Amino acid sequence: MDAKLLPQSCSLLKTLSPRHVHQQRCSPVHAVQVRPRDMPSLKPIETCPGLGIETGVYKDSWFDLLAINHLSRTLQATAGLRSRKSGYESLVETATMVSRMFDPEKQRELVVQSLEKAIPRIILSMIRTFLPQSKFTREYCAVFTTIFFTWLIGSSEVRESELNGRREKNVVHIKKCRFLEQTNCVGMCTNLCKMPSQAFIKDSMGMPVNMVPSKLF
Repeated sequence: MDAKLLPQSCSLLKTLSPRHVHQQRCSPVHAVQVRPRDMPSLKPIETCPGLGIETGVYKDSWFDLLAINHLSRTLQATAGLRSRKSGYESLVETATMVSRMFDPEKQRELVVQSLEKAIPRIILSMIRTFLPQSKFTREYCAVFTTIFFTWLIGSSEVRESELNGRREKNVVHIKKCRFLEQTNCVGMCTNLCKMPSQAFIKDSMGMPVNMVPSKLF
């Protein structure tokens, strides 16, 4: 998967091709939904087909676990869910429950709200103020992503691309996306990662990004 940081005028959206999907059931979920009394009853949505991806082994550091659990708990609180697991299993379980209980539009909305809660607003404001759109900003953010977001997306590297006739290192190439690998679901990748992440980064940080899955393993 490639995530390309773009100038404001560029198009953002590309979708996953359904031809890559193979029929396979997703793993069972053990999360508990906790709804406020005034929340309407939601009809569970059938889970998407699996991809049959062989999962790897990840050794999360204390920082990785701190970030994973923070994001998982924030998503749980936003969606009104509670997971009995911890670490990346908790994040995957929560995301799976969200995909089953809410339609795609609501899934994206919940993830954007969770990201807004997970990252202090003052930090986002500082990024917009001190890192305006430029080649330096795009290259800096690409390097930052490869260093500090391995816990979420897995191993990645910075690559070059041509932008407005100039070469710059603004592409983050994800060798094997951890979230897609662990959720084993194209729909969850699209609605709980790709689409809301693009919207959040553009609206909150002023940094348009295009996440393009190159292949599904």
